Amino acid sequence: MESTAFLEELKALTSQEDVISAGREVNELNARFEDYVIEEERKLQIAQLDAEEKGEEIPENLELLQLKEAFKEELRAFREKRKTLVDAKNAEESTNLAKKRTLINKLRETIQNEENIGAAFGALKEIQESWKEIGDIPREKRDEIQTEYSRLIEDFFYNINIYKQLKDHDLKRNTQMKQEVIEKLKTLSGLASVKEIEHQLKALQNDWEDIGPVSNDEWELLKDEYWKAVHACYTKINTHYEEQRAVLTKNLEAKQELLNTITAVVAAIPETTDLKFWEETTGKILHFQEDWKKIGFGPRKENEEIWLLFRAQCDRFFELKKEFFGDIQQEFDKIAEKKKELIAKANELKESTDWKNTANQLVQLQKRWKEIGNAGQRNEQRLWKQFRGACDVFFDNRQKHFEAADAEFETNLAAKNDIIGKINAYVIPEDKKQALNDLKQFASDFNAVGKVPMKQKDTVYNAFKTALDKHYAELKLEGDEKNKVMFQARLDTLAGSPDSGRLFAREKADLRKRIDQLNHDILQLENNLGFFAKSKGADALKKEVEKKIEKAKDEIVAIRQKIKLIPNE
Repeated sequence: MESTAFLEELKALTSQEDVISAGREVNELNARFEDYVIEEERKLQIAQLDAEEKGEEIPENLELLQLKEAFKEELRAFREKRKTLVDAKNAEESTNLAKKRTLINKLRETIQNEENIGAAFGALKEIQESWKEIGDIPREKRDEIQTEYSRLIEDFFYNINIYKQLKDHDLKRNTQMKQEVIEKLKTLSGLASVKEIEHQLKALQNDWEDIGPVSNDEWELLKDEYWKAVHACYTKINTHYEEQRAVLTKNLEAKQELLNTITAVVAAIPETTDLKFWEETTGKILHFQEDWKKIGFGPRKENEEIWLLFRAQCDRFFELKKEFFGDIQQEFDKIAEKKKELIAKANELKESTDWKNTANQLVQLQKRWKEIGNAGQRNEQRLWKQFRGACDVFFDNRQKHFEAADAEFETNLAAKNDIIGKINAYVIPEDKKQALNDLKQFASDFNAVGKVPMKQKDTVYNAFKTALDKHYAELKLEGDEKNKVMFQARLDTLAGSPDSGRLFAREKADLRKRIDQLNHDILQLENNLGFFAKSKGADALKKEVEKKIEKAKDEIVAIRQKIKLIPNE
């Protein structure tokens, strides 16, 4: 539903003439509107947390605030209008009650004092016509007044000796008409709508009273059947309202239990927490909110009061969570300052030509970088690029220094190309183990040759790797076996370099950096899981995120296995 549709629907209900009967519709609309506001505020909280984390401007939803005020004002107008009509209706019913009591007193006086049959019938007719014209009276007095009026009508016909003048045809006709009323009354209890039962019951009771007398022999039986049918209707009506009260009470008890649970969870939040705690507890709070939505209405007054208490606990939790993430960002900023100091030292060393000592110092700085820890999403990637850039300047300069000696590597280049030619000409034997040993020997021979000119090293290595990959593909290696063999081949290649120590260290650093990135991604994905609503679309997205998490964890395991294969040089 569009946000403005709530207000338009409420205005339509307020503008209709009979707002009393629209009370339940308005309560249901108000509940749906509150659910909508809760969902929008939850989305806004998520957007605000995300904006705060990214350092962006914190968004606001002024439109929602305006809509809430407009809806609240319109709801107040509806309730005032309805109260006015209810008060008027109650006043009218009280007036009607007084009128009916006056008619009853008049009928009683007629029965007791009027001896003229014609005058008595005239008075009765006037009383009956006035009785029909009088509208509703208070529900709790209806049965009492109707019973007394019926009894007096009976007394009238029995006490005034009029039955002698009535024709037998009229008595039989009245009997038939009363039997028809009884049959209609019997069908009422089968109706689904209690309001319809009440409406028709009142009309049929009026019809019963308007019908004239029947013979004394038939009266008691008809009267018993009539009241039996009437009482059956009242039993269904009373049962309906009792069941409604029971459901409302049960719903209130369920909400109270949920309120007690969330209150205990919020009260038990320790002073010292971590990211995992907030992720898990956020999931619980969101689950409590979903459970609350599934519970139906409670009694009107208590329902509003308990909702305010529940919402206050939710607000308290998210306030504490916001404070925590504000504190942890301060810790990230402190780590960032320490890493800036390492960047400054790396910049001081990057132009040094003391290749060995400077390389050792930079390696120590890299170790220190890892020991300090992660500086958070806002800082880590930016600072790492600066630090890595300063280190690369030195190592690139050192590499250029040694390029002058590349001439002697031409022989190595020819030897490695010769080995590549042998690999390309190699025919895979049927013995898979023999084939793997031969390919490993090719790699060993290739690495033993030594360095080639810098400009050709990638080309030679790629040609070497391509030749080996072709044979590995022929072996139809799959999964972990292939990855392990290919990674070992790469390590064998790096081992043949004079600078293997740095290359191995760099290989480890890159792999560990990849682990850090994956752990960060997992943390972000798991945190996002706590904000998904339990709808059909949200469940599908949640499963997709969970698959990404498992995939990242599997990759971390594989990378750690690779790190173990790298020599410590």
